[in-house]
Amino acid sequence: MTMKNRIWISALSLMGIVLILLNSCKKTGDSTITVADKDGNIYKAVTIGTQVWMAENLKTTKYLNGDLIGTTSQPTSNISGESNPEYQWAFGENESNVATYGLLYTWYAATDTRNVCPAGWHIPTNVEFTTLMTYLGGDTIAGRKLKEAGTTHWASPNTGATNETGFTALPGGYHGYEGSFNFMGYTGYWWSSTEVDANNAWYRGLYYNGSYDHNLSNSKMVGFAVRCIKGNLPGK
Repeated sequence: MTMKNRIWISALSLMGIVLILLNSCKKTGDSTITVADKDGNIYKAVTIGTQVWMAENLKTTKYLNGDLIGTTSQPTSNISGESNPEYQWAFGENESNVATYGLLYTWYAATDTRNVCPAGWHIPTNVEFTTLMTYLGGDTIAGRKLKEAGTTHWASPNTGATNETGFTALPGGYHGYEGSFNFMGYTGYWWSSTEVDANNAWYRGLYYNGSYDHNLSNSKMVGFAVRCIKGNLPGK
């Protein structure tokens, strides 16, 4: 075999090794992972940077130990006078919304120690959300990379949405503690597990008319969507 042929074969072998290594690595937008909740709902998950996120909103009506997550006797009930209310709701009391948008949970339900997330997953801390947004270029542009593209679910113009991460954020609206359902199609809100104080906690908001990710706080009694992140809760 000539020296030229040996060099050519060595180059081909090296290219093959590189391709194998590249194909074995997780990439942003890789949605080959799935996970099941306690109700048996199956979710796609997506790797974004060093994190693995659910690519769908949580739908479970049970904690990980099998206990039911309660709901109010009437979806429009005012819960502002209750202490530590742990509830979940389908938007507008319409169960057909759950398959697409998931359920809305109070912070108390979302962070109960019985865990709403599948085993090995947890509600993201505010720091974990910040890690995600920083990886995507910062709060001012992260929203466009997270929102589902088009106007099938988001109201027009759904500014800048590309969903290049595969996160597929949807505008599931929210449930107010006074009993109202609001802004489906226009906004998506997701709880973090991080408290602001005894009554309020941090959440993330995305909007139909912007690419901005808003880091805000609200009453723990409000019903927001939940996305779980894979791994142990930091500090535990």
